[in-house]
Amino acid sequence: MWSRRLVLTLLATTTVAGCVHWRKPAPLPTGSTLRIGQLVINSDFPLPPEHRLLSDLTQLRVRISDELALPSGGEPVEVFLFQTPRGYQTFLRAHHPGVPQRRALFVESDTHLRVYAAWGDRVAEDLRHEVSHGYLHSLVTDLPLWIDEGLAESFEVGADERGLNRPHVDRLLAASQQGAWQPDVTRLAMTRSIDDMQQTQYAESWAWIHWLLNSTPQNRSLLQGYLAALRQRQNPVPLHEMMLKQNPAAANDLMAHLQRLR
Repeated sequence: MWSRRLVLTLLATTTVAGCVHWRKPAPLPTGSTLRIGQLVINSDFPLPPEHRLLSDLTQLRVRISDELALPSGGEPVEVFLFQTPRGYQTFLRAHHPGVPQRRALFVESDTHLRVYAAWGDRVAEDLRHEVSHGYLHSLVTDLPLWIDEGLAESFEVGADERGLNRPHVDRLLAASQQGAWQPDVTRLAMTRSIDDMQQTQYAESWAWIHWLLNSTPQNRSLLQGYLAALRQRQNPVPLHEMMLKQNPAAANDLMAHLQRLR
């Protein structure tokens, strides 16, 4: 998923790296509307309320709350589904002309959290990723890019996988064996623009998050505490700095973690 998705933050004035800024919200497609939990799902085709995809997205909210120790609730996340890729791309060209072609898109403004997606074979994966952004942004502000993407990459896989994004494991280990990559969370944390993130950066972001959540109770508490501090607007020390202070050998531990996952 990492090569086809973009997170946009739409603010009124200042420009932030990796974000698009626009004062007016995009016009919405017409169609049926379903309200399920925190989600408001609009589509230009009939979508049964009992569709298993909708149940999956509802359970995703529970997964995020449980894994990250975040409360349930938050502002609504609006999802707009297009029956055909053509209709979706026509909408994007009209209202977000600078956005590269992607199967799904998350857009945040001062008043809305919105996901746009085309129906297709990978729509479940697409929506889990983008709706994860929506759930997270409804609760936590100012998420650093690598954490935001790492979490979404973790939650985009089905619940049975427990956050294990297997293609990322293969990519990172292959790159490491070829001498093309070694983990460096400080370098990763310096990435400010989504345009600067390549497939390896998405994979590494996922790897650090998976390691934090699944290695030791101390690491899991570190991530959860950082998110709680952001939620309370406490302006905490950057997570990567706390990680390295707690464990200067974190890079070695991450490589060992990846080897175990393989």
